[in-house]
Amino acid sequence: MTLSHAQSFELSPDQAAEHLSDELMQRDIKSLAGRYAVTMTDYSALPVCEFAFPGPLRDQLVAAVLDGSKTSTTAMLIGYEIDQEDLPVAGLKEVVIDSAGTPVAVIEMTEVRQTRLDDVDLQHAIDEGEGFTTIDQWRAGHEEFWHSQDIRDEMNDLHFTVNDDTILVLQRFRLVSRLPQ
Repeated sequence: MTLSHAQSFELSPDQAAEHLSDELMQRDIKSLAGRYAVTMTDYSALPVCEFAFPGPLRDQLVAAVLDGSKTSTTAMLIGYEIDQEDLPVAGLKEVVIDSAGTPVAVIEMTEVRQTRLDDVDLQHAIDEGEGFTTIDQWRAGHEEFWHSQDIRDEMNDLHFTVNDDTILVLQRFRLVSRLPQ
């Protein structure tokens, strides 16, 4: 007896579901592997994101990014102007580096807005992941950093200070991936 083509592939409903599930799983694994490989090999083309200066503060901030407690950051607009850098925009992906300059993660900007120092909101301060629970704490910590010798050297202004009207660039981001170490 010769089987027709249709009969040769007859499967029970359970067998068909299992076969289809296996095929879909294999396709999904290949697809994910391809996307993962692109992410892992193409991150070097992304701009670098440096939190603070190399040292204990950067290490603390990078750890907060990696554990998910840091989802926002603040920069001064004047820094972008001095460095003649474009402002970040939503959708921008960046490679976060640690104090040793090692790429550790890829983040994606989800929101970028400008505001006066005096108008920073508490949620932004909390989402910086540094343990601030009040705007006064956040401001004191940031003013200490912005008035540091490192910042003044970077600004080429030994007397640089911020005030209520200093324009800040508030950035929200999400962790896209951790990079292998």
